[in-house]
Amino acid sequence: MGNDEISVMMVPFPAQGHLNQMLQLSCHISSYGIPVHYVGSTVFNRQVRLRVNALNHTDVDKIKFQDLPVPPFASPPPLPDPSKKFPGHLQPAWDATTSMAGPLGDLMRSLALEHRRVIVIHDPLIASVVKDVATIPNAESYAFICLAAYCQVKFITEMMGIPCPISRLRELPPVSSTISEELHSFIGLQAEGMALRSGDIINTCRSIEGPFLDILESKEIAGGQKSWAIGPLIPVKPSKSESHNEIFKWLDKQAPRSVIFVSFGTTTTFTDHEVQVIAEGLERSGQKFIWVLREADTANVFDGEARRVELPEGFEEKVSERGLVVREWAPQPEILAHPSTGGFMSHCGWNSCNESIKMGVPIAAWPMHSDQPTSAVLVTEILKVGLPVRRWGEVVTVEMVEDSVRRLIVLEEGAEARKRAEEMAAVVRGATEEGGASRLELDAFIDYITRQ
Repeated sequence: MGNDEISVMMVPFPAQGHLNQMLQLSCHISSYGIPVHYVGSTVFNRQVRLRVNALNHTDVDKIKFQDLPVPPFASPPPLPDPSKKFPGHLQPAWDATTSMAGPLGDLMRSLALEHRRVIVIHDPLIASVVKDVATIPNAESYAFICLAAYCQVKFITEMMGIPCPISRLRELPPVSSTISEELHSFIGLQAEGMALRSGDIINTCRSIEGPFLDILESKEIAGGQKSWAIGPLIPVKPSKSESHNEIFKWLDKQAPRSVIFVSFGTTTTFTDHEVQVIAEGLERSGQKFIWVLREADTANVFDGEARRVELPEGFEEKVSERGLVVREWAPQPEILAHPSTGGFMSHCGWNSCNESIKMGVPIAAWPMHSDQPTSAVLVTEILKVGLPVRRWGEVVTVEMVEDSVRRLIVLEEGAEARKRAEEMAAVVRGATEEGGASRLELDAFIDYITRQ
């Protein structure tokens, strides 16, 4: 299909989980024959291309990456603070990105001269940079929601100051307490750009989050605005990463569903004591594991060297027969898709939840900040595809790590969560295949933006 009368601009928020989801959506839209421009600073465009996970490189090569000028920004190291896990050290990059508004407007205007319609799809957290869309007659904007619908209900009702209709969400900590004051203020600056949008695209599946999407689409919240639930966007069969053969050689030797994958995303920093707690808990559990042990991203991942996180002396030797510690970027979707992977200890970022759900792997939920406490409740209490490592506010102990691993991999409740995860995987896979609920909504979105 050729649709080059239309041009699409993707404007991601500069944090890995957001960059990655926006690239997945870019590849899906490009598959309809529509030219897609992925717009950001040189640093973040380079980062997202370096960390292509699960996507086919041929599909990524079709995307037109547009590097826009951004002033230099500070890139301080993350602080391992057990009381506040939010990555406030990334704020300088987010602030600097707001300077893209002018160059982004110029790019919009140049594309508007070449195409019948320009579609701008932006992250809600960076809506302020697309405000020039209001001055271009043949341009329109849409927000791409990188959260679960369940989390978005909580976020929107709190921002709008209206009662949340879900009692369990009212019991959870307010969003403002799980992020920094600086980001809370920054979000407030996006209201003008968000008010210009023509609709929302949501990276979730109506088959599993239908009731929460109904709330978001209610007149009280959406007014008359359109929305499309098109996820999960991650491919069912991720492209194998050739640069991580040692991981897969090790996994190939393990029994089916016997390995717990431990990874806490790109924004989590642990203290030395917390690392020791995880290490001792994994050792005492007696289970096979892959542990991705990396420092959290800095604002510029190419600037300087990350701190090497130290393990307890002799740990790797003691667990060498049943554990693998990975200190570099790891191909998470491919690991989750491997038949030996039986569980995922995760921070419950929505990217990770989507990957785990689509691969049918149950989650040991250990949320850190932002939407993660809410996502953890979604996967453990609502969808029932995981078990909690801790309740929000609890300090994790060695016993809690050991217990959560054993419960997930060995005990009956883990087997039940795994069965539920496999059933849900079948549902979401069907939804994203041709004729499925999510695929039909993506088709409907494409039909809408290419309308005559």
